Amino acid sequence: MPTSALLDRFLAELQPLAPVAVWAHGSLAGGDYQEGRSDLDLIAVLDGPLTPRTVWRLAKLHARLRAEPLAAQLHCTYLTPGTAADPDRPHLTWAHQELFKRPVTPVTRRELHAFGLVLLGKAPAGLLPPVSDRELGDFVVRDQRDFWRPAVDNPRLWTRDVWVDLGLITFARAGVTLRDGRLISKREALDLLPGLGVSAEVVEDIRRRRYGDAAAPPDEAWAARRAGLTRAYLGPAIDELVTRYG
Repeated sequence: MPTSALLDRFLAELQPLAPVAVWAHGSLAGGDYQEGRSDLDLIAVLDGPLTPRTVWRLAKLHARLRAEPLAAQLHCTYLTPGTAADPDRPHLTWAHQELFKRPVTPVTRRELHAFGLVLLGKAPAGLLPPVSDRELGDFVVRDQRDFWRPAVDNPRLWTRDVWVDLGLITFARAGVTLRDGRLISKREALDLLPGLGVSAEVVEDIRRRRYGDAAAPPDEAWAARRAGLTRAYLGPAIDELVTRYG
């Protein structure tokens, strides 16, 4: 399968950099992976500081993978044993066909401990400190309050599939995490949306694109209507969630 072939090639290319561990999280680890649609979310722990030469070698590595099927979906954050513990520290990351820095969030860390898939080397428990329920909950509230709620007030974002999908699914997952202290898959979150009061049309639109036949881009009228339905729901829903758990 293309996914297995890409992962095998990636691990082989990474070997000269002496990886301590490589883990998968997200859909691939959680059992909700859809080949060609889901991202391949990886964490690699390298033995030693990420010097400018190491960064250059990683950039060349990913450039060599560009022609591989699904390469655009491969995202990998690079840690070292000495930098892995801090959840606020930005780490070198390859995603969206470029290198930049971002933290490994408490949600990702909890995923790794709960169901992370070890592709190489040590398990997450040997290199990452555990994430408390308080730490996880505080992050989820901040994410809804400081990222998603301001985004709802930017209408142009919500004509795009990715904002509708992730905005609603992330909200449903946040509610379960805050209420029960557990993580759920995107498919489970999607199944919850109708019961939370989300428009059935919007839910079916997401389901068709994620799990059904490949769908054509939405026409302008539907994209605008879908954006309005999504924003009208998410704004008050996020406000209520933050008030309850913040």
